[in-house]
Amino acid sequence: MSLVLAVLAGLGLDAWLGEPRRWHPLVGFGNLAQRIEQRLNSGGRGWRSHGVTGWCLAVLPAVLLVWLLALSSLGWLVEILALYFALGLKSLAQHAQPVAQALRLGQLDEARRRVGYLVSRRTRELDATAVARAGTESVLENGSDAVFAALFWFCLLGAPGVVLYRLSNTLDAMWGYRNERFERFGWAAAKIDDALNYVPARLVALTYALLGQTHRAIRCWSAQAPHWDSPNAGPVMAAGAGALGVCLGGAAIYHGVEEQRPQLGEGSEAQARDIERALNLVYAGVGLWLLVLSVGGVWLA
Repeated sequence: MSLVLAVLAGLGLDAWLGEPRRWHPLVGFGNLAQRIEQRLNSGGRGWRSHGVTGWCLAVLPAVLLVWLLALSSLGWLVEILALYFALGLKSLAQHAQPVAQALRLGQLDEARRRVGYLVSRRTRELDATAVARAGTESVLENGSDAVFAALFWFCLLGAPGVVLYRLSNTLDAMWGYRNERFERFGWAAAKIDDALNYVPARLVALTYALLGQTHRAIRCWSAQAPHWDSPNAGPVMAAGAGALGVCLGGAAIYHGVEEQRPQLGEGSEAQARDIERALNLVYAGVGLWLLVLSVGGVWLA
């Protein structure tokens, strides 16, 4: 099966089925990762070496298994299913659209509750602008993590590549915290995820820039991204905010502590429609990537 057809099939399954409500492989993986962490990081006493061991135990057997299955006669099905389980485009829309709808209807409490499913910051005290800002940021960043990076690694290394990326990204979400429990143990998971996202994030930033206000997006990317804490979220969100012509960033409360984050983008304050505009930017980016893959496939044929 050609790469373009496999990508279309994976995206099609995601659009049709969305995330499985039962028996999602990542749920089982999360349970495994939790047991590994409890064994190797009991009481937060694990060191970086334990974190490396934990990452290897959690990720490498699954990648090896998928690689072997991809070599079988049903390898084409393994490829499609691996991409489908790694993608989160429909799920992103299902979480983001209710936030925009609640804001549009003036249902601030509901908007706060809904945006809490998307972000790790405290949301119960956010005003409408802050909710719209959080929702827009999350769509831009998760578009990179849950959609484009998965597509990148699938195109580069097939099913083993996309499984390697998705499991590493999941471990970062579980272990990559800068707190007493995970500061040492989660270091490896965080750094590996940063490395795997480095190239995809910059391709996503370029994609957002090309599909929006290009000059402003590139200017924001260049000037603002270096000041952002995350080396990959900074370029993605700065370019995305610039492409949309909206101001993001600013103060946010994480785990009870207020953080003053740098400004991202330029233009008007975020509104409900900007969440939907960010989602449309992600959809357009997927279309652009499919076009590039198709043209590339024809050129190489």
